[in-house]
Amino acid sequence: MYSFALRQGTLEDTEEVHELVREAADWLRTSKDTDQWAEPWPDQAGHRDRIRNDLNKGKTWLLRDGPAVAGTITIDTEEPVDADEQPVWPAHKSPEPALYVRRVIVGRRYSGIGLGAAMLDWAAEVATKEYRATLLRIDVWTTNAGLHTYYEGQFFARRHETDLPELTGYPAQALFERPAVAPEAVQKTDYRNFFHVEPGEHSHCRLSRFSTPSAAWSLLN
Repeated sequence: MYSFALRQGTLEDTEEVHELVREAADWLRTSKDTDQWAEPWPDQAGHRDRIRNDLNKGKTWLLRDGPAVAGTITIDTEEPVDADEQPVWPAHKSPEPALYVRRVIVGRRYSGIGLGAAMLDWAAEVATKEYRATLLRIDVWTTNAGLHTYYEGQFFARRHETDLPELTGYPAQALFERPAVAPEAVQKTDYRNFFHVEPGEHSHCRLSRFSTPSAAWSLLN
């Protein structure tokens, strides 16, 4: 049993999130065969603005070990878009009620104990209980084959049939999704064995395609 706490982030946490990204980028560059985060996307200012925007809207959560930050995850009901505001997920997939996750990072000091999987399982529970979404989705860096394998190990399936349009330099065009409610045969990790969740306002994640939960229902280790 661990004593981590998952807390909703604020703008005051901007530098801590950036530090997690920088640490992960350094590790990827030196240890993995991928160009993920070698350069900020879409550029340095835009990358920083995206992080600040997610924090300002209450979409980003930080996993803390006392005062130290062990990891982070961002959840969103709005589907991701590229630099030209082109949706990343194909139009025929858009009507499906889904919760999108991104920037799932575990600090290197805390790697290998299952915190990434636990945060994903928490997000899946939020999807069903807070938004009645049936799917959990993530767009993964296109060239990071090792990360693709990781998400497949977390019960995500790659949507090869999506026939993506040409996106403007968007680097994460490997689309993965999994049912928010796992089949009974799947052995999941109970995130409560890793952390407790401090109260937060999930409603800050604006419900862009379904204004109420009932309407929605109708439509790293």
